Amino acid sequence: MPIDTLPELTTAYPVSDGDVTAYRANGHVRLAQVATREEAAAYRDPIAAAVERLSTETRPLAERDSYGMAFLQVMNLWRHDEDVARFVMASRFAGVAAQLLGVPRVRLYHDQALFKEPGGGYTPWHQDAMYWPLDGSRCLTMWMPLVDITPDHGGLAFATGSHADGPLSDIGISDASEEHFDRLLAERGLVADEPVAMQAGDASFHSGWTVHKALGNTSTQMREVMTVIWFADGLPVLEPANPAQVNDLASWLPGLTPGDVAASDANPVLPR
Repeated sequence: MPIDTLPELTTAYPVSDGDVTAYRANGHVRLAQVATREEAAAYRDPIAAAVERLSTETRPLAERDSYGMAFLQVMNLWRHDEDVARFVMASRFAGVAAQLLGVPRVRLYHDQALFKEPGGGYTPWHQDAMYWPLDGSRCLTMWMPLVDITPDHGGLAFATGSHADGPLSDIGISDASEEHFDRLLAERGLVADEPVAMQAGDASFHSGWTVHKALGNTSTQMREVMTVIWFADGLPVLEPANPAQVNDLASWLPGLTPGDVAASDANPVLPR
């Protein structure tokens, strides 16, 4: 679809005080029709085409580990496709992120498509910010299905309130992280907010430290989800705390070193 026919995604989304309160108390919030179903459908084709073009995963599901079975993951599509960039840079989405964080502006960290194939495995419990050399409490992720989904497609579950204590593990997404967080959630009495049915264009937003997971895809349909990660403008780059953060610093904050303001050419400040 030529870029001039795609929806603008510039009209503001009405984030309520209750939405902000829920996000800050729980570490996550689900919002209806952040993009309309028609808008999500318009962007579905260019995003899916970019995933097909850029994905390097060729192994059958049976030959992959738990991480590999969890999803087809393609990152920073905005750097490769103008149509996808229009979605990722949308002021409507950045405006929601800024309001939930309570900041004037946000910067893009990176995007990632997370397509879970039919028969794809579960995504183990994890904290996103374990991978980021940034203050995870000042970062958040939007998770938006581009097709209607039920929990059986691989819906997202959150451990409500788990963001409050910051980093809870340095274990990457794996069976080991699932076991660690299963035990920790039980010890702390944290309750899982289970997956729900979502329409194309609905979205969840979660803090960098919110523990979350996704179910396996037991349906016959690909779960097509696009995510965008932002952080508050003005954050400093932190000293990497693990090898994953060393990799993220080089990949998503190119040319920067600890102590620099996180503002590389790959992290544009976005209007709201």
